[in-house]
Amino acid sequence: MRTSVFVGVSLDGFLARKDDRYDFLTLNPGEDNGYDGFMRTVDCVVLGRRTYEIVLPFHEWPYGKRLVIVLSKSLKQIRPPEGAVCELMNAPPGKVIEELEKRGMKHAYIDGGETIQAFLRAGLVQELAIGRFPVLIGEGIPLFGPLSRDVRLELIRSSAFPTGTVRSEYRVLPS
Repeated sequence: MRTSVFVGVSLDGFLARKDDRYDFLTLNPGEDNGYDGFMRTVDCVVLGRRTYEIVLPFHEWPYGKRLVIVLSKSLKQIRPPEGAVCELMNAPPGKVIEELEKRGMKHAYIDGGETIQAFLRAGLVQELAIGRFPVLIGEGIPLFGPLSRDVRLELIRSSAFPTGTVRSEYRVLPS
């Protein structure tokens, strides 16, 4: 199964402010940052409880009819928005991927800081697309956390946008 990350961060590497706001991640209206094309390749999404709770009140559910796995150790149930296909799981990354493969899923989008970090530590991310926004926020929720080993990457492509955002796409190399 293919697993990918597509995320935006401040230039100093933060996904969000400490209070979970990501107001610094701004795009020009109509600017194609590659997200829509990426989402057309994805058949399921794996995200953590915090990210789920952040996107839950969005005017439009960002994942469409795709299966969304919400990882949580504390929640016992979830109430997805109307039309959304969401399931709650409390399992390590390897078990999550195993379950998705059993269901015939081919490409999982891994989202949310702690979830991305857990999948990277488990060696279960093959691709990273990181949009670096031209702002320094000083502190917040970091994209990357502690690792037990180096994770080597190969640059596939890098693109600059009129907003000053630079998206770099990487393939994770075998360790």
